[in-house]
This record gives sequence, C-alpha cells and structure tokens, in this order.
Amino acid sequence: MTDGREVQWVEVTEGQVGQRVDNFLMTRIKGAPRALIYRIVRKGEVRVNKKRVKADTRLALGDVVRIPPLKLAPREAVREVSDNLRNLLAGSVLLEGRDWMVLNKPSGLAVHGGSGVKIGLIEALRQVREDLDFLELVHRLDRDTSGCLLLAKSRPALLSLNESLKRHEMNKQYLALVAGRWPARRDFVSARLDRFDAGNGERRVRVDSGGKVARTRFAVREAFARATLIEAEPITGRTHQIRVHAAHAGHPLLGDDKYGTREAGRVAARLGLSRLFLHAASLTFPEPTSGKPVKIRAPLGETLDGVLESARNAR
Repeated sequence: MTDGREVQWVEVTEGQVGQRVDNFLMTRIKGAPRALIYRIVRKGEVRVNKKRVKADTRLALGDVVRIPPLKLAPREAVREVSDNLRNLLAGSVLLEGRDWMVLNKPSGLAVHGGSGVKIGLIEALRQVREDLDFLELVHRLDRDTSGCLLLAKSRPALLSLNESLKRHEMNKQYLALVAGRWPARRDFVSARLDRFDAGNGERRVRVDSGGKVARTRFAVREAFARATLIEAEPITGRTHQIRVHAAHAGHPLLGDDKYGTREAGRVAARLGLSRLFLHAASLTFPEPTSGKPVKIRAPLGETLDGVLESARNAR
C-alpha cells in the first residue's frame, strides 16, 4: 500500500485483471475515502500506462498504474478501526472459502463509507484482514439491514459471483416483521420502483409506473396480534425493494424510519424494537471454483429474537 509520501508505480497482476480503477485504488491507498479517489482520477493525477483514465476503466494484465502522493487531512481520512468494531467483524464471519467469505452483517453499519460515514464495513474489513490483497463486496445490504453478506477475496471469484447474480443463480431469503396481519394469499408483489430525491439530499424509492421492474415473493412465517413475521425473496435487486413493496402492500416493516407509518411506529415501540426488522437470513450461491451450491444461514440474534418473543406474548 502507498503511504502517501511519494509517487507509486504499480503493475497490475493476474488477480487484478478487469478490476475498476477506483476499486483498485481503494485497496492501495490506505485511509482514502471514495470521494477523494474520484477527485484524483478526475484531475488526471492517476494514470494508467501514462494516460488519463476514468474511474470505471478496467485494468489489464501488465498495466502500470501511477498513484500520486497523498497527504490526507484529518477530516478526509477514513478512521482507524476501533477495537470494538474489529472484534465485531472478526466474530461476524459465518463461513469462509479460499476466495470468498460470508459475514453476518451487523445492523447500523454501512457497507461503504461516504456521505458522512467515515468508515464502512468494506473499509474496516480491509484493515482487519491485512492478509488479503483483494477484498470486494459481491452485493450490498442497506445500512440498517443485518444478515448474510457475500464478499470475494479474488478478482476471478468476484467475476464468477457477479455472473451468478446476473444469471439469477444466487438466492437470498430475508425475514421481516411487518405491521398488521399480512394476508396468507398475498405471496407476490410486482410494482415498478423509482428512485427520487426526497428534498434534503436523501435518496428514496417509490412505486411508480415509469420506474424499473421489481418483483418480490412473500410468505407468512408467523402471525401475531399486531404484526406478522414474513419471509421475503427479492426476484429483482432494486434499492429498498422489500421495504417499499411491503409498505405498498399496506404492511410496512417495523422499525422503518423511511417508509413506515405512525401505527407501525407504535407497534414497534410496544415490542421494544429500536432498529429495522429486516434480516438476510439465508444465502445460496454456486461456489466460484467448483460450482457446487453453498447455502449459509445467519441467526437473527438476541435483539430480534427478543422482539419476536415480545410479539408472541402481546395481546
């Protein structure tokens, strides 16, 4: 990794072939936020084979990348991983293969830094796992969602797993607690989704006939007095898809401060829920090298288990 004191010339190795310039730089420049990476690329300070490039330029074997000297201001630097976060991440690994790993992502931790978030899961994990030269997210989870998160430890594995996503060979099952009684016959929601600016710089999603196709399967797992535990399987992978589709069906997720209702908020408060009840409970994917299916489950944890017990005892 560059330490920021001098120009670095780095030759692209076989494991980095096809990697985007911005992701390559994120792994090479310790503590650099993504916004700074984009800025130095845009200004032409980063060169590949002595030529200007864009952030999404793909690297080839033998390319030589110029990394400029950088001195990060305290407000720009990604902060060091605290001992608590380091221990949390180390204890969150559910299963690890030669070139992939699956974490039980904690709720409240963004997968990427930026937009006021000094450090995200991927930046923190790169500090924790200094033994790895390559580490990238295969998919994402919302900041407040917990559960199965897949990462690749090599470029070939990332490409293979991305192809599996495109071919719908990866299956994700979520558990969510929603307000009210979800109808047992309501097993499918198909409603186009559109991202929009909420007016305060926050991006949200709404059902819109001009939006992108989005489909989600739902199944009732357990019914309570004022809430229902449902299983959700997103067929498409749109932002906030499960949350918006559930709210569109009239049963918003409990603990959802973006798409919830006052009544849902009251139910959550009665159950002692202080976070979004959305958990990526299981993940199935083909192993990148062998192609054999790998299925992993992530336990709900004490907090969400406790909420369900409160729901069972509610009258």
